[in-house]
Amino acid sequence: MQTDPNAFLYLFFEPIAPFLDDPDVSEIMINGPARIYVERRGRIENTNACFCSENALRAAAMNVARSVGRMLGEENPILEARLPDGARLEAIIPPLSRTGTVVSIRKFRKEKLTPAELVRFGSISEGGVRLIETIVRLHKNLVVSGATSSGKTSVLNVLSGIIDPGERILVIEDASELQLQQPHTVRFETRKPDKDGKGEITIRDLLIAALRLRPDRLVIGEVRGGEALDLLEALNTGHAGSMSTIHANTPLDTLSRLETCTLLSGIDIPMPAVRAMVSGAIGVIIQTARLSDGSRKITHISEVLGLENGLYKMQDIYVFRPEGLAPDGKVAGHHVFTGATPRFAEEARRLNLPEPWADERA
Repeated sequence: MQTDPNAFLYLFFEPIAPFLDDPDVSEIMINGPARIYVERRGRIENTNACFCSENALRAAAMNVARSVGRMLGEENPILEARLPDGARLEAIIPPLSRTGTVVSIRKFRKEKLTPAELVRFGSISEGGVRLIETIVRLHKNLVVSGATSSGKTSVLNVLSGIIDPGERILVIEDASELQLQQPHTVRFETRKPDKDGKGEITIRDLLIAALRLRPDRLVIGEVRGGEALDLLEALNTGHAGSMSTIHANTPLDTLSRLETCTLLSGIDIPMPAVRAMVSGAIGVIIQTARLSDGSRKITHISEVLGLENGLYKMQDIYVFRPEGLAPDGKVAGHHVFTGATPRFAEEARRLNLPEPWADERA
């Protein structure tokens, strides 16, 4: 345990130490001292673990904050931190939390997730893997969308692994989670304001700076606000093959969410201009979902075709079709190609890249 980069967690969070060690546990959720849940293999489970008091739990959270150079207290009641092993910790203390100190620890795989493992887990088919390989190698700008804990970061990690190792990749995140392995990767992380409210560096600040650093591709951990405008401008003027994630429930919702984030920039832009920027910047949307049985799947790979009468025009190239529940409670279904031919088909053919949409039909 002494060699674990998160060894201090075992000291401060002793009641949850077994879950920190359990590779099947992906998230630990502490809702006050006596209510602790974990997500294990996609399912949320209640546990018998508890802290001796609210004061003990809050002290543990504050000690972790100090250990990673952050502050948690009356003036800074929300903590967002990246732990030394890459895990993400979020904490909120009273009075913002009405149930006592709340802590969530999102654990990430230490091993790099591969396309073959996605196939083995049933998240995508081999034909789907060939499709995303073609999309990435054609330098199509893409967004991975989905709800919280639907596997967006894991899918983005897999996508990034397809990028040519000779390309220069600039990664911008609120808290570093991505596990890019390419040698020419430059990573940036935002900075929270200090106790006086000064010194904050946002994703938008880093994105503007990154554009002057000659990126081949930009990888934005997650679009949440006004930085969407700067990202769309960058994608519309170059940097093809860039990637990001966003919270949205469907591919079409993804484009609407990008509109909303763009409007949060504080710059007054007519809606037709915003939609033109979104449709021109984004080529492909990869939709992820966590299903009722806890499994995570890619449910759609959709192509953005532009605008028609002021509305977004899209086509699904590849989808997951559920077929009900199996006797063991697992969601039954299969991935299929819809029969639609993507607009980049001819480009893929010229470059001798896989054309799985031509080999498999719904």
